[in-house]
Amino acid sequence: MKKAVSILVVVVLVLGVFAAGLTGCKPAQKPEEKPAKPAFTPKAEYNLSVVVGPTFWWGEGAQKFADLVKKYTDGKINIKVYYGGQLFKGKQTNEFQLMSQGVIDFAWGSTINWSPTVPECNLFSLPFFINNYKNLDAIENGEAGKAIFEAMEKKGVVGLAWAENGFRQITNSKHPIKEPEDLRGLKFRVVGSPIFIDIFKQLGADPTSMSWGDAVTAFQQGVVDGQENPMGVLIPVKIWQYHKYVTRWNYLVDPVIVAVNKKVWDSFPSDIQQAIKKAAVESARWEKDKCRLGLDDGTALKDFKEHFGETPEITDYVKYLQDHGMVVTNLTPKERQDFINATKPVFDKWVPKIGVDLVNKAKKDMGQ
Repeated sequence: MKKAVSILVVVVLVLGVFAAGLTGCKPAQKPEEKPAKPAFTPKAEYNLSVVVGPTFWWGEGAQKFADLVKKYTDGKINIKVYYGGQLFKGKQTNEFQLMSQGVIDFAWGSTINWSPTVPECNLFSLPFFINNYKNLDAIENGEAGKAIFEAMEKKGVVGLAWAENGFRQITNSKHPIKEPEDLRGLKFRVVGSPIFIDIFKQLGADPTSMSWGDAVTAFQQGVVDGQENPMGVLIPVKIWQYHKYVTRWNYLVDPVIVAVNKKVWDSFPSDIQQAIKKAAVESARWEKDKCRLGLDDGTALKDFKEHFGETPEITDYVKYLQDHGMVVTNLTPKERQDFINATKPVFDKWVPKIGVDLVNKAKKDMGQ
């Protein structure tokens, strides 16, 4: 009996081992395969917003960007430029918000117009803070510029490159402006940004915000005495038709940011992103060169000729204004310091609004 039980136990064990072996020999189950990512299908057309018209250098840069995007993506991405604020129906401070919402795909937007939504953009509007191209480039390519792009991306917009509208100068029909007292009592058309209003009030002027069309009528009627804008605006609008005097004071600067809605950007495969980025950097470089002709140390004109193979029709904007009868005033170091001192209360007021950390980053970028 014991022998029979022993044989039975052995048989059971053998069968168990055999069964386990069969189980172990089963082919491994393949992990569930993820569905293939659908092929990228671009929209038939992407829109691009720009405040100015096609004859302004800023507008020309936007069109050049659209052309280069089509070229570098082999025609896959087509962008239509909508000039004169068509996509935001005249209220330019809405541009950034509409882009963050996806109503606008791309934009060449002014930091001034975007500052109500991105307060960090007011960094460039601090009075007499940046003053020259070397400082501007250092900020845009440094930690402060990076921080501004990061702030934008948190709101749904990706910055691709820094273009330019330029350092803003002041013109008027009354007299040369060399010191703060020269502005007292004059009425100026200014951008409708609070910091601009603060600056001109601090200098004793009467600032008013209005459309350019209304401003021209006001100039002609003598209701408004002057205005402020970069050379990239003064020359296309033929400012000499309304004003005789211009002061180059570089009191603040107006960068233009080449940007795209984040969801649109994320929808592009990496090769398309690289091509669009390349187009943004190249077109911004071209447009910056054009904005700086005759205003820098000659770098812009040299790059325009050597890199882009172009010789612009106008190479010296100051001389061009003088040739049209304008009196150009260049501030001395002492005169500039007088304006710095006069606007310091505005500077001090706005630093906390913009962010002390960001301002310190900008100072470090400039080597201060």
